Amino acid sequence: MSNSVVNPFWCVSANPAIDKRVRVSALTPGRVNRIREVHAEPGGKAAHVAMVLRALGAYPLWLGFAGGSTGEQLLTGLQALAIGTLPIRVNADTRVNLEIIDNQGDVTELLEPGAQVAEHDWQSFFEACENLLSDEKRSGTVIASGSLPPDADPAFYGKLTELAHRLGHKMFLDTGGESLRIALNAGPDFVKPNREEAEDLLGATIGDCKSAAEAVHRFIQLGARSAVVSLGQEGFVWLAASGGSTYWARPASVKVTSSVGCGDATVAAFAYAMSAGFSVEHTLRLAAACGAANCLAECPGRVRDTDVRALEAKVSIKKLE
Repeated sequence: MSNSVVNPFWCVSANPAIDKRVRVSALTPGRVNRIREVHAEPGGKAAHVAMVLRALGAYPLWLGFAGGSTGEQLLTGLQALAIGTLPIRVNADTRVNLEIIDNQGDVTELLEPGAQVAEHDWQSFFEACENLLSDEKRSGTVIASGSLPPDADPAFYGKLTELAHRLGHKMFLDTGGESLRIALNAGPDFVKPNREEAEDLLGATIGDCKSAAEAVHRFIQLGARSAVVSLGQEGFVWLAASGGSTYWARPASVKVTSSVGCGDATVAAFAYAMSAGFSVEHTLRLAAACGAANCLAECPGRVRDTDVRALEAKVSIKKLE
């Protein structure tokens, strides 16, 4: 896909990782399990977003903490994909997330929490963000994704949203819990909680597209300017803005290797499409197709342009109101 987007994308990762995907015949707890195949790639949600943006033809910059040999592996992997990096060096090793896939297609994830980050490193991180955004005169998009390290200030994403807006940039946010609740007060331009995150924050059950539509309206009321609630294989529900229409987009069924990173692929596509000024239908098709294409990828975020193109035409779109 050619790059029709000239404005910059900054993918912010406060808790990056190496994604290690391994395959076993069967996973048996309490026994020796022999691995027959291993893939280790740059990980964390922001890295997945950056990879998909790159696959779409954009040139994103990844900004995040990096430490130890795993931090170097993360940076080297991103740079090999022509993704720019601006690391904040820390003493602790970058965490490793383990994804185990067995012959039945069942996926087990073991996610490290990440190391605590010193106060001076947080200050360096925020200063790096401020300098980066201040130096760019074009209106760009900050995409902050994922969890925060242990004991981090849950207001970090809210402060980053305020900074982005003050300097004339958009803020896309994909996180959950208290970090999302606080950030909503700063009015992020786009949020994408999954079903579980939305249920947790809103205290309501989301069982179908109707209840998902009610949820995205609540997120707009709480401060988001645009909101998506993802429903796994059932696609997602999107409300572009207060007073606008709500849409349900469902991708075609695909043989799922793993769903890890599918939400990140969807976020990347929304950021790309909205920056490019795509129509509602084009935006929905690209976002749903990228999420589905990630299911076919060898590793999270490594979508193929050919898969995206093939899947776009198969997306089902329904206007809910």
